[in-house]
Amino acid sequence: MTPTTTLRTELPSLDADEPRQLAGRTSGSDLVFRIVARSFGGMVLLITGGIGFFLALQAVPTLQRYGTSFFTETQWQPEADVLGIGAVLVGTVSVAGVALVIAFPLALLTALYISEYAPPRLRPTLVSCVDLMAAVPSIIYGLWGFFLLQPHASAVAHWLHQHLGFIPFFAVDADADAAVWEQTRYTASAFVAGIAVAMMVLPMTCAVMRQVFSQAPAGEREAALALGSTRWGMIRSVVLPYGRGGIIGGTMLGLGRALGETIAVLLIISPAFDLKPRVLEIGTNTVSALIAGRFGEASEAQLSALLTAGFVLFVITLVVNTFAAMIVSRSRSGIGTDA
Repeated sequence: MTPTTTLRTELPSLDADEPRQLAGRTSGSDLVFRIVARSFGGMVLLITGGIGFFLALQAVPTLQRYGTSFFTETQWQPEADVLGIGAVLVGTVSVAGVALVIAFPLALLTALYISEYAPPRLRPTLVSCVDLMAAVPSIIYGLWGFFLLQPHASAVAHWLHQHLGFIPFFAVDADADAAVWEQTRYTASAFVAGIAVAMMVLPMTCAVMRQVFSQAPAGEREAALALGSTRWGMIRSVVLPYGRGGIIGGTMLGLGRALGETIAVLLIISPAFDLKPRVLEIGTNTVSALIAGRFGEASEAQLSALLTAGFVLFVITLVVNTFAAMIVSRSRSGIGTDA
């Protein structure tokens, strides 16, 4: 009888069960890309910080000379040594506000149509057309607004004054019911400039909204349609709630662009240093238009004051764009949604 041989397999002890170390070596091309990307990112931050630091240094003499009244003074009279940006800050907000009121619904509806209603073959063409609006120079928008838009916008402004003149925002220092209405009272205003600026900020705002809408989870879209929802019901219950952050962020990015627009506003408005909320009436000014219009003839003290105004606009725009970028980045995460 042949003895049987027992085979024994020894299992490793639990103490020796340790996670394997993974090598995290970076290839040459990845290392080069990482270095280049970090270098350019750091360079952008360095340039932005350098601009802010330079403007802050130039603001020191103005604040020492005029104090905090520089931010509240409405007049700009270099011959009387009276300088302030209170009126131009109100004008900047007025033009940007008019631009957003017009651009927001247009951008939202355009983004919804392109992402949800447009035929697939037509969609790339529409996207290209909207994006090409951002490539048009500012001076072209300014000339368009001055020569073509202004006569028609003044008629709209007169109609608004007739029917909504009891609201101070739409009031004009003129007789709205006169047999021959004064067209010049409704031209070169924040309203006309705001319409031109609205066309300039629309592509940026629409692009952000469109991209966020396209990332709405397909599973929730199909579930809403399967439950009997209409297309608009699906958009209202799925797409719009998912893209809320993109709507807010895109609008604020457009606000940052509208606050700093220069050439188009300078060509359209009639410069005035009046602290008034009436956007339909002739005469207004913005910080950027003030700098562009007075920079060539400014003395040393006036140049420092203009750079101080630029520093204020730089800080406002930087805060708005940073806050908008934070909202947009959160809206693109897609965490917790189906692909």
